[in-house]
Amino acid sequence: MALSVRLNTPISTAELERRWKLVRAAMKEAKIDVLLMQNNNDHMGGYVRWFTDIPATNGYPNTVVFPVDDDMTVVRQGPFGGKETPGADDPIWRGVKQVLTTPSYASADYTKDYDAELACKGLEPYAEKTIGFVGTYQMSHSVATFIKRKFSKARHVDATELVDRIKIFKSPEEMELVKRAAAMQDGAMKAAFAAIKPGMRDTEVAAIAQAYSVSHGSENGIYLCASMPLGKPSFFGNKHMQNRVIEKGDQFVLLVEDSGPGGMYTELGRSCVVGAKVPQEMKDELAFCISARQTTLDLLKPGTPSKAVWDGYNAFMRKNGRPMESRLYCHGQGYDLVERPLVRNDEPMTIEKDMNIVVHPTYIHGGYLNWLCDNYLIGNTGPGNRLHTFPEEITEVG
Repeated sequence: MALSVRLNTPISTAELERRWKLVRAAMKEAKIDVLLMQNNNDHMGGYVRWFTDIPATNGYPNTVVFPVDDDMTVVRQGPFGGKETPGADDPIWRGVKQVLTTPSYASADYTKDYDAELACKGLEPYAEKTIGFVGTYQMSHSVATFIKRKFSKARHVDATELVDRIKIFKSPEEMELVKRAAAMQDGAMKAAFAAIKPGMRDTEVAAIAQAYSVSHGSENGIYLCASMPLGKPSFFGNKHMQNRVIEKGDQFVLLVEDSGPGGMYTELGRSCVVGAKVPQEMKDELAFCISARQTTLDLLKPGTPSKAVWDGYNAFMRKNGRPMESRLYCHGQGYDLVERPLVRNDEPMTIEKDMNIVVHPTYIHGGYLNWLCDNYLIGNTGPGNRLHTFPEEITEVG
């Protein structure tokens, strides 16, 4: 089957079929007849892409009905009454029997039931069976409420964990896309650091990294950065916080966290000093940061509870008089820029082989923002080599 030339690095049909087969086997074991999911972005909305290879974007909801015994129904943005019935050789909609459209918008509350009404067309055969909801944190309240009211005789269960336990493990094809994302980000960081100079605004540097990534296959992501005088550390921010003008002698930090060709996320984070030498104390603290990261890498072995990794890292930081982590410094990635497992004390999952894990210790100490960020694939005995090749150093630029 020839796929559409409009698709940006499509996943293979064989890979989609692998995913569907695993999920349907798990559904049968759990006695779930149909799954319902909805995403509205491709930052933290990876479920619909994982099932269909078509991302949700721009705040527009994509709703997917995935039966255990039939092809999918997709509801998405489009004209009233729009309907496609893709065939077996459709170049875009693989495994989908109907695509229904409606012009609904979260900013127009009166349209809140439009997507749910269409999803019911795919759910109707399961009106008195078991419906599994996937990714309820992002599914709109109105959709979930409508479906539960419409199919009150059905059994409703949360099937998110069922899907997560399959989705988090990367196939060989997915691993290759993860590696391509990391290589793309190496180039984006290099391009941004090559261009930075006093007088530029933070957002201009971020735009260079973004332009490089987009021209090399990226579809979406975030580019967090911040400039700061040495000795006056600050955390990086999003575009709304990137208006500061870079001055000579500043530290500049950049996080490139975007999807690569094919939609898989990795993230690369580094610092540079603009128009000046890197202070020795800053180099020394980077060396400590690398050792703190190594503490985590030594713990990322298959079967290790996420809480044990978290506790081990924080014990190392506490012992050495550094700030302990209270947010998220290590986690999985895939079609979501943050994917389970979260290496924290509240994550029930363990570290396992074939996960794509990013490690980014980040803290303020000694007058500097200290950090670095790289991805690793977990092998039989723990992490392999870091996927990024950008030097583990603070770069002197400008």
